Amino acid sequence: MKKKTDIIKIFCLSDKYNKWDKYLKNRQIDYLKATGFSGVKGELVPLSDEKGNFYAYAFGIGHKENNSPLILGLASAKLNSSKYQLEGEIENPTLSALAFNLGAYSFDEYKKSNKKIELEYSKTIDVSEVKRLTKAAFIARDLINAPPNILGPNGFEEELQKFAKQNKMQIKIIAGDELLKQNFPMIHAVGRASSQAPRLLDLSWGKNSDPKVTLVGKGVTFDSGGLDIKHAAGMMLMKKDMGGAANVLGLAHAIIDAKLKVNLRVLLPIVENAISGNAFRPGDILPSRLGLNVEIGNTDAEGRLILADALALADEQSPELIIDMATLTGAARIALGPDLPPLYCDDDELVQEMLKAGKYWGDELWHMPLYQPYDEKLNSKIADINHITPSFPFAGSITAALFLKRFVSRAKSYAHLDIFAWSPSGLAGRPQGGTDHGIRATYQVLKDRYGA
Repeated sequence: MKKKTDIIKIFCLSDKYNKWDKYLKNRQIDYLKATGFSGVKGELVPLSDEKGNFYAYAFGIGHKENNSPLILGLASAKLNSSKYQLEGEIENPTLSALAFNLGAYSFDEYKKSNKKIELEYSKTIDVSEVKRLTKAAFIARDLINAPPNILGPNGFEEELQKFAKQNKMQIKIIAGDELLKQNFPMIHAVGRASSQAPRLLDLSWGKNSDPKVTLVGKGVTFDSGGLDIKHAAGMMLMKKDMGGAANVLGLAHAIIDAKLKVNLRVLLPIVENAISGNAFRPGDILPSRLGLNVEIGNTDAEGRLILADALALADEQSPELIIDMATLTGAARIALGPDLPPLYCDDDELVQEMLKAGKYWGDELWHMPLYQPYDEKLNSKIADINHITPSFPFAGSITAALFLKRFVSRAKSYAHLDIFAWSPSGLAGRPQGGTDHGIRATYQVLKDRYGA
């Protein structure tokens, strides 16, 4: 019998039988065929040695050319506690190891579990990269999965304070009425109805002489919809409305851990969109940091308001690159589903880099157009701009991106990711629940540009 301390091998096998004999004996191949195992994606079958003792698993990877890069995550999601080693048809050991780690994730803060799945790293694996990107994803997932009574604006700030200390980042916090004094009126307006004050957290790391890269993340810790209140089903997952901020933090971890040569700034507007007597209203006109007066068409489109003030601040330094991540629109999900975030960017070189990196890391994005003719749909009769398009019920993700772009003009490049930050049923490398979107794609681009 296998001891608990023994390493269990996982033989990754495609649906091409003629390749199996490189890794297995004829007796084992015959056994697999007898069980009906054919290498179909996701199949997991135990194997025994000559004495009949279990010692390994066969895992089906199907057609390799059609696989998700994170397919090994399907294996780790099914396994029991032990230490494992990957064998067989593995073309990219580092990516396979990362996929295995990502699939083994579970959120057990409030439902204790002793399950522990470990991977034995071979010499062909870039262990530092695997650990770096595993932790980046888990930072995002843990924050998104946290319940809103724990991770309100106060709790989120506590987590950010810990993050800043661990990563030796400078941190500045502007909260409550101080937001008005320092000219962040829309962040204040969106969050003022909550018992926990709205705030803007400004984190920085790196040398001032290095290229300026600024990350902005939507941090709505819970979204009731405000006075335009959501129905019960629509509110159920709104603890994840800070998924943009969570993913930005995961990305920041990867950047810092890899010691990329950037002057990194992270801007996170943190609010709860609650309901009370002082909640902002549909029909209000809010001033913004940029100076534009914004007519409020719907209080449930609050994320773009807090992002607009943060983006205006980011743009004031004319950085090389601004990237924002936000769980922004249901329209993005209707267009592309929960698993494929739209990328809005008019820098073609940056777009191609991000699409290529996303495809490589199993973190795919889809380029969507900043279609300028739709910008006029944001016109208001009584203010400089409306933050939604009340008479134009189409292209909601595009018009939201166009609204945000109004607040960025000085940065050399700007990209907006409208992410979902949730895996509804679980995928390879992305178990059901809060998840990472866009971290690895963006990290790889920054690494290629600013790597040591």
